[in-house]
Amino acid sequence: MPIVVACLGDSITEGSPYWDSRRGAGDPEGQWEHWAGLLHPELELRNFGIWGERTDEIAARFDRAVEGADVLIVQGGINDIAQGRAIESAAANLQAMVERGLARGLRVAACDVLPWNGGWPAKEKLIRGLNELIHELEVPVLPFHDTLEDPSAPGRMKLEWCNEDGDHPSVAGYRRLGELAFRLP
Repeated sequence: MPIVVACLGDSITEGSPYWDSRRGAGDPEGQWEHWAGLLHPELELRNFGIWGERTDEIAARFDRAVEGADVLIVQGGINDIAQGRAIESAAANLQAMVERGLARGLRVAACDVLPWNGGWPAKEKLIRGLNELIHELEVPVLPFHDTLEDPSAPGRMKLEWCNEDGDHPSVAGYRRLGELAFRLP
């Protein structure tokens, strides 16, 4: 019997721009869950990511996402930053989802926020601030930021790991997230 992992988040969970959850179509190799699943066939990774959603919108889909799950992975916050919302509010929404998952007896982890090439340098300080708050959630944190950050260009994804839109990982970037950053809590 597989371990059911509910992956709840925004476009990074969804696999944008390669996967469109509203249509249920696209290239599954553009999802970190695809690559994690290849390494962990004992898992059933369920993708509940939707492009453009803030943490409050992600939280509104919580109950549907965790139905039948053993594990919850919560990801989000960049859209809060992009829309000028306070990082403290985003962290509080993530904390509430973590607490709801733990209260249901789920194993819970969170993902930190990726570097944002399209928002650099203006949003880097906010991303780092939100990531500090995410690392205070008292659950394991999947290191999405550091896995894709270019050591020679802090605050940005390495170009081969970044899609041409400057906002999302490339297929190679999603592969790195699934193979290197994913750890079952």
